[in-house]
Amino acid sequence: MSAELVSILVLVVVFVIATTRSINMGALAFAAAFGVGTLVADMKTDDIFKGFPGSLFVVLVGVTFLFAIARANGTTDWLVHVAIRLVGGRIALMPWVMFAITGVLTAIGAVSPAAVAIVAPIAMGFAAKYRINPLLMGVMVVHGAQAGGFSPISIYGTIVNGIVAKEGLPGGEIVLFLASLVVNLLIAAVVFVVLGGMKLARHPLNAPAAVRDDEDVDGPVGGGAGVATEVEERVTLTAPRIATLVGLVALVVAALVFDLDVGLAAITVAVLLSVVWPETSKQAITQITWPTVLLICGILTYVAVLQTMGTIKWAGDSVAGVGAPLLAALLICYIGAIVSAFASSVGIMGALIPLAVPFLLQGEVSSVGLIAALAVSATVVDVSPFSTNGALVLAGAQDVDRDRFFKQLMVYGGIMVAAAPPLVWLALVVPGIW
Repeated sequence: MSAELVSILVLVVVFVIATTRSINMGALAFAAAFGVGTLVADMKTDDIFKGFPGSLFVVLVGVTFLFAIARANGTTDWLVHVAIRLVGGRIALMPWVMFAITGVLTAIGAVSPAAVAIVAPIAMGFAAKYRINPLLMGVMVVHGAQAGGFSPISIYGTIVNGIVAKEGLPGGEIVLFLASLVVNLLIAAVVFVVLGGMKLARHPLNAPAAVRDDEDVDGPVGGGAGVATEVEERVTLTAPRIATLVGLVALVVAALVFDLDVGLAAITVAVLLSVVWPETSKQAITQITWPTVLLICGILTYVAVLQTMGTIKWAGDSVAGVGAPLLAALLICYIGAIVSAFASSVGIMGALIPLAVPFLLQGEVSSVGLIAALAVSATVVDVSPFSTNGALVLAGAQDVDRDRFFKQLMVYGGIMVAAAPPLVWLALVVPGIW
């Protein structure tokens, strides 16, 4: 068996073990990088460490640290409250409010599971109290997170764009962002109609009796007037929250206008906030998503080992050997969707994009279109209950038959796996215009 094939099989084993044994995929990938690098590729330890993505590590830590501060000082709660107030607590708009909130959170730098973890409990609580289909609400939350998930300053967007730049491929940051935004928005619109969203618009629900009896509630009775009071805690715009909002705006400007490094800019903002409010910083530092940092850095370190030993070129030549470039592109999208439904979306993108580089460099398929199609295929399936986002929705559901809800999420995830890759392939790859 060739060394290249051994390294690919080890990568498959890493995905399988991480999925079946609930072990962090990044930790497994580091062990695989050490084992394959030294035993199969005869690499020195220093050569293995060269593949560690130091700049990406700074991005992950910096952005998640800043977002953890925003969560700890109540800035995210304030944003949720404002969004709910803007729609006057109207029941029919609540799924879209949750979609928008998670989209904004991921677009400004929150990791997708972190945004879903914040919004899903609130959203599923609304669904239970106001008799909204829990599948509708859960799906809207997850697709909202993915809609904003590939902005140029988001975690996913930064990772994918960084890999693209490292591999010397043409950049398409805006195409990537808009592709994810539009696809998830269209899916959400279809889901809203199919799962009863229009009925909410035609027949607004009454607020719960405990809320209706509150004399201070604003808005028309019968239109869900009490919903706007659901997030009443920590809604004032305090000095720490104002400073955090200014910091988030500064991060966006630094990245998009001045083209500064997102990770270093985020850490700078987080440090400035920490100097003024150290207690919040102590709480936030423990909330940095270290498992995600470990996962991504581990996977990319192993991919660097694959590049060094020539596996990437070997795999890319094998994909190109299919003989039909468009068919090979569709196959890559399907692989991304299937694996991502059971494992990490970021992990599979980090592995598949480099594997597809030799194939893309042939120029027969648009690299910008295929990378956008792969990114969308690998993330729209995250409603699967086997993925982190789907599991968070399942955990946050209230007053439901959990076995039945689990099956609903699984069926919906299966539909996404089957339908999303060919649709985005037709829209982004086949035209060849991106």
